[in-house]
Amino acid sequence: MSLQGKRALITGSSRGIGRGIVLKLAEMGAKVAINYRQNEAAANDTLMKVRERGADGLIVQADVSRPDDARRMFNQVKAAFDTLDIFVSNALGEIFTYYRPPLDITPEQWEKAVDSQAKAFLVGAQEAARLMGKGGRIIAITYRPGGATAGWQPYFAQGSAKAALESLVRYFAVALAGHGITVNAISPGIIEDSILNSFPQDAQDGIRAWHRAGWTPMRRLGTPADIGNAVALLSLEEAGWITGQVIAVDGGASLMNPDFPLEIQRG
Repeated sequence: MSLQGKRALITGSSRGIGRGIVLKLAEMGAKVAINYRQNEAAANDTLMKVRERGADGLIVQADVSRPDDARRMFNQVKAAFDTLDIFVSNALGEIFTYYRPPLDITPEQWEKAVDSQAKAFLVGAQEAARLMGKGGRIIAITYRPGGATAGWQPYFAQGSAKAALESLVRYFAVALAGHGITVNAISPGIIEDSILNSFPQDAQDGIRAWHRAGWTPMRRLGTPADIGNAVALLSLEEAGWITGQVIAVDGGASLMNPDFPLEIQRG
């Protein structure tokens, strides 16, 4: 199975999960557009790694939370690729600018979260669909626990925005089904080399220990390569009957029951 000759755009792909997606698609033969917001050096480093894998691509700067910026990005991709086969909406935005609990957050901070996720996907899916033919793939990177639970209070704005993003995935899946374009979301578990690495070290250590103890049944955190593998699978021709889904790629973490201690669950 191959993605030879396919053209892909991945937002927020100079580092972390986005880079893992880029490198996997490149390994499978796709030409990739690497989007970055600020870190041009990291984007160029990712492009170098793409070329080491025998593929090619380009870097394109844009803040996808700004619709005009996002449209400019798609125009650059169209000029370079002519068409688009795969669009992955991955960019996270500046999460710590709106990392506030419900009683403290301002409307302006709330809007930043929605702009970085729901609005960015709305514009991105519309623009991507215009460049795609039958067999196109649109994939959003979400975090389902953030939209389905509420214990992580400072994640309030981002969790709500991710819930809206997942709703958009379902609506676009129906809207684009007649065009032969699938629309899905992938919900990673806790991933190394991601936002986790921006937390204080003691928080990182606690999260890793928690999941290795069994709250992730596979007893490790995920990697950007794990998410790249999942995106690659959904991008294949053989995945053309899967649409409108939010797929957990989390080593089984979403299967655990928070009502019972781990010792009881393990039997």
